[in-house]
Amino acid sequence: MRILSKNILGKENEEVELAGWVAGRRDHGKIIFIDLRDRGGVVQLVFTPKKQEVYDLANTLRSEWVIRVRGKVSARPGGMENDELPTGKLEIPVDHLEVITKAKTPPFAIDTDGREVSEDLRMTSRYLDLRRPRMQKNLRNRYKVIKFMRDYLTEGGFVEVETPVLGKSTPEGARDYLVPSRLHAGTFYALPQSPQQYKQLLMVAGLERYFQIARCFRDEDTRGDRQPEFTQLDIEMSFVDQNDVMDLIEDLYLKLVKELYPEKKIRLDKNGRIPRMPYKEAMVKYGSDKPDVRDNKNDPDELAFLFVVDFPAFEWKETEKRWDAVHHPFTQPQVKDTEEFWKAFKKDPASMLAKQYDFVLNGYEIGGGSIRIHDPELLSAVFEAMGNKPEDIKEKFGHMLTAFEYGVPPHGGIAPGIDRFVMLLENEPNIREVIAFPKTGDGRDLLMHAPSPVTEAQLKELHIKLREEKQK
Repeated sequence: MRILSKNILGKENEEVELAGWVAGRRDHGKIIFIDLRDRGGVVQLVFTPKKQEVYDLANTLRSEWVIRVRGKVSARPGGMENDELPTGKLEIPVDHLEVITKAKTPPFAIDTDGREVSEDLRMTSRYLDLRRPRMQKNLRNRYKVIKFMRDYLTEGGFVEVETPVLGKSTPEGARDYLVPSRLHAGTFYALPQSPQQYKQLLMVAGLERYFQIARCFRDEDTRGDRQPEFTQLDIEMSFVDQNDVMDLIEDLYLKLVKELYPEKKIRLDKNGRIPRMPYKEAMVKYGSDKPDVRDNKNDPDELAFLFVVDFPAFEWKETEKRWDAVHHPFTQPQVKDTEEFWKAFKKDPASMLAKQYDFVLNGYEIGGGSIRIHDPELLSAVFEAMGNKPEDIKEKFGHMLTAFEYGVPPHGGIAPGIDRFVMLLENEPNIREVIAFPKTGDGRDLLMHAPSPVTEAQLKELHIKLREEKQK
């Protein structure tokens, strides 16, 4: 039965079977040394003419071939140990060798960290790029981060619920990805910018504590810390205020870092807590609503978490000549009822504050949340204040207003991003280094060649006709 390379420790003089990739080859006279790589690490294989048939086959081995071997675990000769490998004091003289598959010469080196290779080339052959140790570490550590979050929240009474990927297009701040309906001509689904409305409806349903490792989609320009599709930890809770939500996130993230990244130094306030700073103070002191408050910005192992609170509720959209929600329209303004809202809004919309909080790390926004409006009358008033006509409100959000007529608890939540957080933990320059199959800066998948044209038959089935652009 096959074992991993790391599991040969303590098995000296035992016969073992290993399988993996040829990571390196060295010929010393008549002795051939092969480094075998598997998910457990690397181990040295030894081939000599004593096993002539096996030796002859080993002579043909090349980089990245997939092989299976059997042999007895042996101690390396004195002075030949490799202290840089966990298995560096052992080797396996091979008695049996099987070539499972051969491989072409890779287009770039895999035994480096890959930073010397152009990103386009790496992403074109991403399956090879992911073989390098740095990328394997990033993905495995990303999994550990997500597992820690799942375990922590499950123990805290949260229930993980999967919400739909095909939903309704509603104005939520970014451009939707639209999906045409084949069965209902001329209509479209939208991929979720976030599960915002669904998770609030789960609070109406009485679930009280929900979370999801959610896939989200936004058709906007990409950059180093943004992708067309991304992953977030989505959380919603009933009968809470904003301090309850921030306390939960603080406890989760501090415990996660201390457990999984004990080498990191966490900057806390004098009470051992993550600091909380009003939006106005952040803008005055740092000129940013996501300030980097590290003591030493040159220390990559220092983590400075920060909650920014008391955001403005509304901002003026000059191009549209209207007021818009800073976070999203479901965010609770700091008012007690609809009457107080209209009084404050008509007096000075710019001075109104919201029960909104952002979660910041080392100058990056890694999450945002708010206490939600649970009064349907106030929610309608906010939509109206943003310039929506009553018929538009009913069309876009009637399902929410109707649900809120059946007894909705006060609730709030937050959605920290997984990609940016892991990027910072792993000291990587952009989130593409911690995503298995990312898009390029202009939103292309170089591996799968997407986006790509589709056939006329597919378009016809979807009741779509492409418009030809007139040449200038």
